[in-house]
Amino acid sequence: MAASPLASIAYIQQLCPRKDKGFKIHAGEGRLNGHIQLKGVNANILDVKISGSDTDGDIAIFEQTSLSPGKGTPLHVHFYQDEIFYVLEGSYRFKVGGDIHDLSAGDSIFLPRKLAHAWTQLSTTGKMIVVLQPAGKLENFFLTMAALDHEPNMEEVAKIFAANEMQVVGPPLKIE
Repeated sequence: MAASPLASIAYIQQLCPRKDKGFKIHAGEGRLNGHIQLKGVNANILDVKISGSDTDGDIAIFEQTSLSPGKGTPLHVHFYQDEIFYVLEGSYRFKVGGDIHDLSAGDSIFLPRKLAHAWTQLSTTGKMIVVLQPAGKLENFFLTMAALDHEPNMEEVAKIFAANEMQVVGPPLKIE
């Protein structure tokens, strides 16, 4: 006789229990790894607010301080994660599939997994909340880019994307 679905869920919860205590992350701080200063695609700072390690990989939330006007990501695909951006300050241009969207403070955008997308910072500075569901390997991607001792070329950037379950499929979005 097969086990009931509820018994299976209870067994899985025993193997992977959630933390039983909440936590606070202060404004201007990263929960893990402090400020993560990127190299390569831009020089932005990422603060981990909720790590995938906090949620058994269910979700990750980052705060990005954008310091790279006219720069952003190459056109790329996340194979396993949906991505949501919420603009807190500044303005950005996103390409999602064949569509172009300009976002400013208070705007959000949903990027479904497997759909090519890129973004570029339009304003001098900016800030966004970035949500990945499930968490995937984006946190590791940020740490890898920050740990480089040099500015990587696009071939190296593409390899780091691929090692973290993403694929570069085109150049960065240009501001016209």
